[in-house]
Amino acid sequence: MKITSTGRTSPLADVDVLIIGAGISGIGAASHLRALHPFMSLAILEARDSVGGTWDLFTYPGIRSDSDMPTFGFGFKPWTHRKSIADGHIILDYLRQTVAENGLAEHIRFGYRVLSAEFSSAQGRWTVTARHSHTGETAEFTARFLFLGTGMYDHDAGFTPEFTGVEEFEGQVAHPQYWPENLDYTGKRVVVIGSGATAVTLIPSMAGTAGHVTMLQRSPGYIFSSPAEDAIANTLRKLLGHKRAHKVVRRKNILLTRGVHKASLRAPKLMRRLLIANVR
Repeated sequence: MKITSTGRTSPLADVDVLIIGAGISGIGAASHLRALHPFMSLAILEARDSVGGTWDLFTYPGIRSDSDMPTFGFGFKPWTHRKSIADGHIILDYLRQTVAENGLAEHIRFGYRVLSAEFSSAQGRWTVTARHSHTGETAEFTARFLFLGTGMYDHDAGFTPEFTGVEEFEGQVAHPQYWPENLDYTGKRVVVIGSGATAVTLIPSMAGTAGHVTMLQRSPGYIFSSPAEDAIANTLRKLLGHKRAHKVVRRKNILLTRGVHKASLRAPKLMRRLLIANVR
């Protein structure tokens, strides 16, 4: 197998299924493939040097899930931690365990960033060209099926809107995707622009230390407030065990989410009052 820095390359791997990305989506797809089609060959290309995707990339204070993990996690791997709304490092451990338990590590090629993907109808195969981030060399991978688990983030350049006069601001500007390791905001006045999932997890973590935190939002949203630890789920795990309880808890949470969604469509004004009252 030949890898060259220029021109066409001989395939570094020829597999049945080629998965792009070793985050939660890619790990889930590979795990299902190993379980349902163990005789199929696979390879996973990951541009970074570790698994986990979002949960390995982001390190800002308070990073956690904004959905319950029994539902957000894998159906085939019960969520066993007492926190259903879990911190980022707990989710990353869960993903690493999934990789180990399903023997996926040997199939992951770290440091390969995909440059192009071409499909040949005549051969019925994909040819994916990737560049290794450390050596700069290019390599080709061929496969019958291509699965994209790249997620929604640009890991190299997180979205940063332009603000007139930002260069005149005398304070520090920080982006959650590139959070400074030793950023000290103790006693400082902080403005967080945006009110999405990142802001919702970041602001409560900063509020206890910063002098004052202000959120600027364009469109108000509604948040359902619930405890990080699900008392019903934790009780069921003790009574039924993790595997059997997982199915019950997952179904319970899905039904609750669907119920809130349908009620919001049918009676939006009533649900708005209830959601605001719940937060208060």
